[in-house]
Amino acid sequence: MPGATATKTRIYLSPPHIGSEERRHVDAAFATNWISPAGPHLAALESEMCAASGVESAICLTSGTAALHLAVRLLRVRPGDEVFCSTFTFVASANPIVYQGASPVFIDAEPRSWNMDPELLTEALAERARRGRLPRAIIVADIYGQCAEWDEIQAAADAYGVPLIEDAAEAVGATYRGRWAGRFGCVGVYSFNGNKIMTTGGGGMLVSPDATVIERAHQLATQARDPAPHYEHSELGYNYRMSNVLAGIGRGQLQSLPARIVRRREIFECYRQALGDLPGVRFMPELADSRCTRWLTCLTIDPEIAGVSRGAVLAALAADDIEARPLWKPLHQQPLYQAAPVFGGALADRLFAQGLCLPSGSGMATEDLSRVVAAVRSVFPGA
Repeated sequence: MPGATATKTRIYLSPPHIGSEERRHVDAAFATNWISPAGPHLAALESEMCAASGVESAICLTSGTAALHLAVRLLRVRPGDEVFCSTFTFVASANPIVYQGASPVFIDAEPRSWNMDPELLTEALAERARRGRLPRAIIVADIYGQCAEWDEIQAAADAYGVPLIEDAAEAVGATYRGRWAGRFGCVGVYSFNGNKIMTTGGGGMLVSPDATVIERAHQLATQARDPAPHYEHSELGYNYRMSNVLAGIGRGQLQSLPARIVRRREIFECYRQALGDLPGVRFMPELADSRCTRWLTCLTIDPEIAGVSRGAVLAALAADDIEARPLWKPLHQQPLYQAAPVFGGALADRLFAQGLCLPSGSGMATEDLSRVVAAVRSVFPGA
């Protein structure tokens, strides 16, 4: 139609990237009528994840949050306990602590990886030891596809005998010194939420080197049903088991995961080359001896150097119908947790104030990347 203006397609932050294998497994679930939280895809996904990652045992669950809840329950977190937790993370890392009636204590990030600071963790453990009140557990989140500095964190936790939970919800497929995320600590957690690099639409997984832990998790995740011909329950359980249909999607996604990681790392590198010359712009670093999945491309903008604010860049992206987000608001800043103790906090505060996540979906086309780059550069004077 003459004079008509072309409508731009919205660019999303991290949309699902689904292939033919996912459809094949879902069709098989429907064809065999395995729709419920039981069926062959569940055991297959658990087995295939163990083979791919090197974890010893795994259970598919309804979400990463459910997996974290089971993790704190399995470590016997109780009312009155404290649990140390990363502050620079999504709120789901801390909420399961409160589900169990315990209290979170937040630990700041460190500049090498933006994950929990091992030095601050050591300081916090020493302070609580002097008070005779060590935490029941430590939850360390692997942020934006990057593992924490696990050797140093494990050494600090071992020195005080405190168990670790690895919240690898954002880091499926990332590695630290050759080992997959999720293989550090007593238990590990994955998320397969709709925006993750590996998705089942909604879902998660609990993994552990101890098969008895996963067996216990299976019981709790199926309403803690006692062995009996009728429904008998002696303790509180949950309806946390993933459906066979979603597990089928996960099997296809796991098969494509290596290629998805390569593509997300390529997207990060495209952004780095196209925007790295801008004043005040710094990209999320990659920890030495690690491989970040670059689930999301993250950067910071120092307004004093750049002459522009993070908010101005977000506004320019939104004006071009491009979805972008600030980095995580630290949990010690959240109204829900503003009274909780925190060790440090300045780095997480700065990352939130200056940080930005750019669209990073593995299905992005070259023209999508060019459009994002143009929108960001349009804000910088002389760029």
